[in-house]
Amino acid sequence: MISKTYYRYIWLLNTLLDSDPLSFEEIALLWQDDPLSDGELPLRTFHEHRKGIKEMFGVEIECNKIDGFRYYVKNPEVLSQERLATWLLNAYNVPKGFATYNRMQDRVLLEEMSRGNIFVDSILDALQRNVVVIVDYQSYEGPHEIYHVSPYALKAYNRQWYMLGFIEEKNAIRNIALNRILDFKKTNKSFDRPKDFDARKYYANTIGIFVNDELKVETIKVRAFGVQMEYLRALPLHKSQEEVKTKYGEYADFQYRLCITPELVSTLLAMGEKVEVLEPTSLRQLIIDRINASMRRYSATEE
Repeated sequence: MISKTYYRYIWLLNTLLDSDPLSFEEIALLWQDDPLSDGELPLRTFHEHRKGIKEMFGVEIECNKIDGFRYYVKNPEVLSQERLATWLLNAYNVPKGFATYNRMQDRVLLEEMSRGNIFVDSILDALQRNVVVIVDYQSYEGPHEIYHVSPYALKAYNRQWYMLGFIEEKNAIRNIALNRILDFKKTNKSFDRPKDFDARKYYANTIGIFVNDELKVETIKVRAFGVQMEYLRALPLHKSQEEVKTKYGEYADFQYRLCITPELVSTLLAMGEKVEVLEPTSLRQLIIDRINASMRRYSATEE
């Protein structure tokens, strides 16, 4: 979950971006009407939020004293240049129509969030300060372990957060699933992130969070049938997606440049009979083997 402070930042920015300049009194009244409001918005807190927004997003909230001390966003163009800021605003903005949410809880259904989200604020602080963190980590296999991690990035995937960083005990860069953290502590030990490290490039050739330096990037061709063609056109599987062949009304062939990872295989399998892997042969056979294994399991339960 996002903290109350971050939510207030986002709410305040969206409110001012969507409105004409507002007085503090008008802002405070709008905040009290918000479904996630936790009470009044003191003037001192409001000014602290202005400062925090400038530090986090680089956005300045100015006061026009001539126009009755009304507040407005001075440099909204900054948001179009900062992908993280835009993502946060879009991902955590609550539509104004939700103001009546408390009276509509049986009609507005929200997804349950991973418990690991409680660590997001602390990790963001560690990222900003470049300090080592200590995590008590319980993997899905084996006992829990204590790791000293130099955090490089945060990645959201499949409704969960992952911390990417250098783990001293493994002498390697790895992903840490936040929902598998049992305990978390920030230290005062600073670290220098490699100047040539780019988190976007690190994940560039993969689906999800699995990265293996030993895997090569391959050309993958997938044929989609029926409505799945439109799904992939509307929501590309990966940024490298190209539509290379189309037979109107029947199928479309899509091409990708990706590493073959467990998450890619799972994603393709989830599409069921609506897709067929054409290339490479190794991936096609892997999909066939997984389907056959599933069929054998179902057959065994019927005996």
